[in-house]
Amino acid sequence: MDAPGAALALCLCCILSGNVFGYEYGEEYQDSYYNSISNGEPRPTQIPCQSQDLTRWNNLFTMLENSEMKDNMLLQHTEDMAGHVDVIRKELKHISNNKACIQAIENTCKCINEQMDRKLDQAVKHLREVADKYQAQNNDKLEQLIQFARNQASRFTKLESRVGLGQVAMKAFPAYPKEQESSDTDGGKLERTLQMIHMQLAHSQRANAQRSLPSGCEMAILFPMRSKHIFAEVTPSTSFSQSLTICLWAKVTQALNRTVLFSYGTKKIPQELQLFIANHSLMLTVGGETHLVEADGIVTDGQWVHVCAEWSSEQGLASLWMNGEKVAGVPGVAEGHVLPGDGFILLGQEHSRFGSYKDLDSSVAFTGKMTGVNVWDHVLEPERIKEQANPEGSCDSRGNVIGWGVSEIIPHGGAQYVN
Repeated sequence: MDAPGAALALCLCCILSGNVFGYEYGEEYQDSYYNSISNGEPRPTQIPCQSQDLTRWNNLFTMLENSEMKDNMLLQHTEDMAGHVDVIRKELKHISNNKACIQAIENTCKCINEQMDRKLDQAVKHLREVADKYQAQNNDKLEQLIQFARNQASRFTKLESRVGLGQVAMKAFPAYPKEQESSDTDGGKLERTLQMIHMQLAHSQRANAQRSLPSGCEMAILFPMRSKHIFAEVTPSTSFSQSLTICLWAKVTQALNRTVLFSYGTKKIPQELQLFIANHSLMLTVGGETHLVEADGIVTDGQWVHVCAEWSSEQGLASLWMNGEKVAGVPGVAEGHVLPGDGFILLGQEHSRFGSYKDLDSSVAFTGKMTGVNVWDHVLEPERIKEQANPEGSCDSRGNVIGWGVSEIIPHGGAQYVN
């Protein structure tokens, strides 16, 4: 018999012996009066088997069990890995069967890459062409600016007589000797020269703007002084009764407590509608001074301003505009009121309460210049008003009641047309 068999037989003997001895020991422990068995002679207690081989074999069996468990786990993982390998094998087989698709994708990517390269090359080429073009244009403009500066220097004496700069400005303007012409390529000197030219031109433009008219307006009415005899009388092309829009350019020499720009009235009501300046504020009255619209502190002496006034009888909406911007708006101004017909329109003066031109008031007379006077029998849209206020060509648009350059406007006294 081999060693494992002997050990197993020994363990079984010990276990059986222990059970027998335990049973006999239990019977020995019971009290005598519970049974009829007589008390025998006491026997010595059997000592259990305490062989060290039993503990060693127990450990061996435990190791075998653990090893078997690990083997089972390893087998399970092996089966799982086999399943994953089968899936990968199927995917690889599917990919290998789709080589044509892969080749098509590669060809498409290659074509896209080539197209992007061509587009990039074209864009770079176009940018270079544009840069060269702008560089050439800038060089041409620089040459033109230098030539303009030289021409400006030669004509500065005439410009001085027009704008009144005096000898001081003439001395401040740079000359162009031969040695400076030879150093035009010097960036610092050229920049300083251009800055000085820009300052002189800006000064000239500001001075010339005070003397000139808004662009597109070829003439204006000059009111040289404040006098009751100086005004302009207007004959409208048609009547207006329930709505209107008044627009005009004005440059007031000096605004007093009341400086009339536009006045409409009849013999019975000489001051039915008025547009006037009061201490640099713009005001509009309809049907008497109780119905008033006011925009404070927006008029400056000696500067051209574009003024518009609107009124509608339907809801009494009235508004004032300055240089294309709405500066005041009031509802309920003479709502439902109707302007009487057969009235008279004056520029730079108001009608006398006695209905005579002989009794006009010099304290309300306008002094300065006025141009681009237009009147419509309806309320203009904001876009149209902004177009009227455009300094470039604003006199090209004309009203249907009064059209500047078309309607009859007769100066009286010392008022006269100038250009």
